[in-house]
Amino acid sequence: MDLNYKVMGEGFPLIILHGLFGTLDNWQTLGKQLARHFTVYLVDQRNHGRSPHLPHQDYPAMAEDLHQFMETHWVYEAHVLGHSMGGKTAMEFALEYPDMVKKLVVVDIAPKQYESGHEDIFQALSAVGLPSLTSRQDAEYILRQYIREDGVVQFLLKNLSRHKDGHFEWKMNLPVLREYYDEILAPPVAKGYFTGETLFVRGGRSRYVLDEDQAAIRTFFPNYRLETIPDAGHWVHAEAPAALLDLVQTFLNG
Repeated sequence: MDLNYKVMGEGFPLIILHGLFGTLDNWQTLGKQLARHFTVYLVDQRNHGRSPHLPHQDYPAMAEDLHQFMETHWVYEAHVLGHSMGGKTAMEFALEYPDMVKKLVVVDIAPKQYESGHEDIFQALSAVGLPSLTSRQDAEYILRQYIREDGVVQFLLKNLSRHKDGHFEWKMNLPVLREYYDEILAPPVAKGYFTGETLFVRGGRSRYVLDEDQAAIRTFFPNYRLETIPDAGHWVHAEAPAALLDLVQTFLNG
């Protein structure tokens, strides 16, 4: 399977994986900065962005997608960075293929089971009647009936694509993401542990990575360290890009 990707820069490979409802475009700004030191691969995960729509979504499958992607592009060792769902994919991959990961960066997610927290987003996206939609403004109006945060609305609108014939569609495979939402909330499935250097970064205003989660982190990733960016929420790369860039570059270049 051919995942959609964008590559930039020169140096040791660095693969970046976005989160749920995201695309590789979410990481372009940070990717360009990191491309000064690395060959950066921004990747759309399955059922997101311009990557193939498939009938299944879980972390073993997404980790295998990454494995195939790396082999296809003759990349046999890389740094891997993932945010949220992408962070869980990165963890699953590091546990399954530890020899292919030099250093691991996990942004605002832990290797644990999460409770449902996206029902408003699923309802909002489903409420947008794509066959009758005539403008992005109409889609934005509908989304705002369900979602208050402007940043989340704008983030979701990046998934709206218009064809040459005028009709709209979501880049993401919404039915499959909803069907497999429980699997997306689940912890990594792979057994064992990854002994390579691992950096966990959390937003100080986010509740995704709690102090007590370090026990689970330590079990899977004994050679880890946890950094907190105080002024950031879950969308660390959007809310505190300079601070995140500094942490990631220092870690990867160390």
